[in-house]
Amino acid sequence: APGNAPGSAQGEPSAGAAAGGGAGGGQALAQTADIPVGGGKVFKDQKVVVTQPMAGQFKAFSATCTHQGCSVATVKDGNIVCPCHQSLFKISDGTVAGGPATRPLAAAKIAVEGDKITLA
Repeated sequence: APGNAPGSAQGEPSAGAAAGGGAGGGQALAQTADIPVGGGKVFKDQKVVVTQPMAGQFKAFSATCTHQGCSVATVKDGNIVCPCHQSLFKISDGTVAGGPATRPLAAAKIAVEGDKITLA
């Protein structure tokens, strides 16, 4: 019986690690079909915005505006829009398309595997 206790204790953490690893190492965000070509989607809980500037090209940026730290809210007409002061950021690279923000959105790391997009 004493020989079994360490074995079962070791088995539990590895089972937990396997479950975590099964998620692809990152938090699942969306299906590729959820992100419109020429647009994007804001994920408020994860504080990230994922865009698809061209078909099959996915980018991700911090959803925190570089102006005063508001959360960007929408993606419209090729720009990520902050509702607080209407700063605009390009969906292709996060650079400023319209002020008052002067710095680009920080890039975020994502992984695209098949039709799944996860935080990397």
